[in-house]
Amino acid sequence: MSGICGWLVAGSTATENQQISERMRNPLIRFDGSPAQTIAKNNFALTVAAKPSHAHLHEANGLAVGVWGRITFRDKTLQDRAQAKGIAVVLAEQWRQNREKIFSEVTGEFVCSIVDSDLQEVVLTTDPLGTRTLYYQVLNQGILFGTSTDALLGHPQANSQIDPQGLFNYLYFHMIPGPGTIYQAQNRLLPGEFLHFQAGRVERKRYTHVKFDEDLNRPFPDLKQEFLSLLKESIREVTQHQRVGAFLSGGTDSSTVAGILTEISGVPAKTYSIGFEATGYDEMHYARIAARHFSTDHHEYYVTPDDVVATIPKIAAIFDQPFGNASAIPAYYCARMAKADGLDLLLGGDGGDELFGGNERYAKQHIFSLYEKIPASLRNKLLSPLLLSIPPDIGLSLARKARSYVAQATVPMPHRMETYNLLMRYGFETVFSPEFLAQINPQQPATMLEQTYHEIEARSLINRMLAFDWKFTLADNDLPKVVQACQLAGMEVAFPLISDQITAFSCKLRPQQKLKGTQLRYFFKQALRGFLPDEIIAKQKHGFGLPFGVWLQSHKPLREIAADSLSDLKSRHIVRPDFIDQLLDQHLQEHASYHGTMVWLLMMMEYWHKQHLSRSN
Repeated sequence: MSGICGWLVAGSTATENQQISERMRNPLIRFDGSPAQTIAKNNFALTVAAKPSHAHLHEANGLAVGVWGRITFRDKTLQDRAQAKGIAVVLAEQWRQNREKIFSEVTGEFVCSIVDSDLQEVVLTTDPLGTRTLYYQVLNQGILFGTSTDALLGHPQANSQIDPQGLFNYLYFHMIPGPGTIYQAQNRLLPGEFLHFQAGRVERKRYTHVKFDEDLNRPFPDLKQEFLSLLKESIREVTQHQRVGAFLSGGTDSSTVAGILTEISGVPAKTYSIGFEATGYDEMHYARIAARHFSTDHHEYYVTPDDVVATIPKIAAIFDQPFGNASAIPAYYCARMAKADGLDLLLGGDGGDELFGGNERYAKQHIFSLYEKIPASLRNKLLSPLLLSIPPDIGLSLARKARSYVAQATVPMPHRMETYNLLMRYGFETVFSPEFLAQINPQQPATMLEQTYHEIEARSLINRMLAFDWKFTLADNDLPKVVQACQLAGMEVAFPLISDQITAFSCKLRPQQKLKGTQLRYFFKQALRGFLPDEIIAKQKHGFGLPFGVWLQSHKPLREIAADSLSDLKSRHIVRPDFIDQLLDQHLQEHASYHGTMVWLLMMMEYWHKQHLSRSN
């Protein structure tokens, strides 16, 4: 579990800091055994744990710089200097000269920390899409930071008190969205943010801003040529001098990455796919189409219920706060295959949907937005009152659909996207104990969603939803899922589809080129037509979804560990015992895949609690 950790605390000694740093770095290296470098001085320490190409550490004249990840300078002169003297050295020089302006001159997937012991100053930053996480805790006389909450807990001044709001947010979102964490005293940087700490004061602001140019109208051939060039350059940049493979789900993104990797390397790319023996979940057919089309060196593995039983404790351990995306398990098995093949790096196709308009909800919300085009007087005085007065259980199908449409269309964005939220469907009072609800603000998720959505500077609905998903879908969910699953397998991962250059390109496409009516990722598919197989361009989005709820019905060991976990969870007084009983005894029989999601969320929360307690003792 590579990463970075450090602190600045007045009054500490170099010897004490060296001893503390050894405790803090253990969580960073416990899964992949990465080498760790540490600078320990009076008042501060800084550790970077990663393979040499991803670890950059430098200290001189009281200024220390640590970087974890892939980082390059946009300016060729600076990049040449970095290759000669080291990235951390050049960042230190540029920080003294240009301060935070330097962050707009770097690109890549990274976290960076700068500690100036003379000025008692710390600067922390993450890349624009938050591919790596960075946590921090403000102390009485300093600041503590790291890419793992477990690393922070290795410091004697760390506060390990669990935040009930974090647990509530986890069950609402299926993860804990930044800037919150599972601990009351810890926070997380948002994508593209930098934090400045000095004299006990913390200031956070963005060094990069999303800018959509919604009116730029360029010829399609020019856009296509630029796009294909950027794809090749992005993949070439992250793969040089490494043994590389790619995830292959059979979707447009992973197939594109696999095809271009084969093209630029001149040899069949090693590709890795996961299948499931469960109706409606197995996508191996499409992965095989892509593998044959690009003549990749293809590897497959069928995940079984026994694999899930064996892997659940490992998955709970690799995430240092509750995390509920079950597709971390198939991602892990892909990464494990790649590790066994001796690869250095695995490429993920994550981000293409969120840059180019590929999620089904984008088309769905477009349809609902059409209702807003009807004159307000007609909507508010006639249509809405009339249609919403129809009983929801009316026998007429058309009337039911009309009522359902208006009921959802009249919910303002972004709350309209939450109308199927699992926790809201059950009801907060039905799920949580009264004592737990008394400790939290049940409206905080809605406030967070609304604040994020309305901060986005875009006129079109599609661009607002895309930027919204860069945070909640990518930075908070999909990217940590893949990064941590790969860490568990000891495998590095990169996401070439969300490079700074491709992100900037997507922002210059017109909204209709991302969502044309209800046609998803219109430009992306047109630009890759002839390169990708037609079957993959036409297929519906699916991915590596785990058939957990279905397997609960038929696999006794899986059902037993789920029931045991939820039984243990009752004693924590978070979830109502009667809800747990109803979930297992009734709801699962009614709709296994739907209610199985809540079983998974509660089970992983209980496993996290046990892991947390064992690590704290």
